[in-house]
Amino acid sequence: MPGTWLSADLAIQTSYFVTAVLFIVGLKRMSSPVSARSGILWAGAGMAVATLVTFLYPGMTNYGLILPAMFVGGALAWWSGKRVAMTNMPQMIALYNGMGGGAAAAIAAVELYRGEAQGYVTTALAVLGGIIGAVSFSGSAIAFGKLQGLITRSIRFSGQQILNLLLLAAALVLGALVAAHLNASPAMVTGFFVLALVLGLTMTLPIGGADMPVVISLYNALTGLAVGFEGFVLNNAAMIIAGTVVGSAGTLLTQLMARAMNRSLGNVLFSGFGDTGAAATGEVSGSLKPIEASDVGVMMAFASKVIVVPGYGMAVAQAQHKIWELCQLLIERGVQVRFAIHPVAGRMPGHMNVLLAEAGVPYDLIADLDEINAEFETADVALIIGANDVVNPVARTDKSSPIYGMPILNADKAKNVIVIKRGKGAGFSGIENALFYLDNTRMLYGDAQKATAELIQAIKAV
Repeated sequence: MPGTWLSADLAIQTSYFVTAVLFIVGLKRMSSPVSARSGILWAGAGMAVATLVTFLYPGMTNYGLILPAMFVGGALAWWSGKRVAMTNMPQMIALYNGMGGGAAAAIAAVELYRGEAQGYVTTALAVLGGIIGAVSFSGSAIAFGKLQGLITRSIRFSGQQILNLLLLAAALVLGALVAAHLNASPAMVTGFFVLALVLGLTMTLPIGGADMPVVISLYNALTGLAVGFEGFVLNNAAMIIAGTVVGSAGTLLTQLMARAMNRSLGNVLFSGFGDTGAAATGEVSGSLKPIEASDVGVMMAFASKVIVVPGYGMAVAQAQHKIWELCQLLIERGVQVRFAIHPVAGRMPGHMNVLLAEAGVPYDLIADLDEINAEFETADVALIIGANDVVNPVARTDKSSPIYGMPILNADKAKNVIVIKRGKGAGFSGIENALFYLDNTRMLYGDAQKATAELIQAIKAV
């Protein structure tokens, strides 16, 4: 019935407008740690509306496949989300982001394999969404493997960039033939997707593990773009809105992360810096000077200001609760305590903020690099917990260093620097940290949670 169809279409379009509003409100609220949780709920509500309204589409069929798939996927997501450790969150994001790119590529594949007569623009958008989604899918799978430790080294060889260009050119040629309706045979479409998937692999395999967070953010942006293109193909406003929001947010985040490391996106993708387990680079003079927890406890108990710099070592040890317990003891003694967060501390943006929020650290004690850097000179103690490259002073002094020019936390300017570290190895990027060898630095070796517990006891004994 025409009247029924019009009312359903009005309900669908109205719901998509509501979805857009919920997405935008959610994204806005995610910009602050105070409101981030509610922002996720707002955005989740928008996704729920967009999903449910899809069932109003006239001619919807295959409920026997759609509903079980939604149930299985939702159950797996709920189970994995509950079980994943914060240290493994980056690779989980890579995995889920890859699924989004794969879904966009699958939509493109269905439309292209169907072979029905479509406009040139629609087919071209399907092709673009297909290649971008396929690259994001296979590239994100490699990023997951590197962060999970399944892929332990980067694979490079002479002429690799030329190979990538040839793969990209070949995929674009096949895609152009399909989009122009010159040859849309199943073999041509299959070849197109195979080339795109291989391109994602060869693009990501050479990139070091330390750069994977930036790569994940880039692929997140590409997934959003692919979803937006496929939204135009299906004439689905919700997909267009969601893809645009994800694509633009991912692009901005990628730029911010690259800027925080003082590197261009091209340098991240093509320089080969950031190898997991790479050999330490650069000559560092001086020696590492160990210290006992009892001495550090006395030093901190009688300090006026302590700045805590958390890093991935804190996340691995799950020491955030102990750190906050330590800081509460210091605050009770009248010590001013602040937390300093670098934009790329940990393995993803906001990693440290989430851990500290989980431990109950008040937001007004947490400051980012620009807010806190001037305070290090007045700090009696800078307590470094598992952080490495983000406090390495060679970024300011050594032009030959790969991280030269990267904005860092000025922990070395504190009167005393205490570094809690599990061992004597270099950081994730493989660069030796000159901070550890300075005259005002002492090394407290051990697991962060155990070492912090010892500090708590030492302060209580003062």
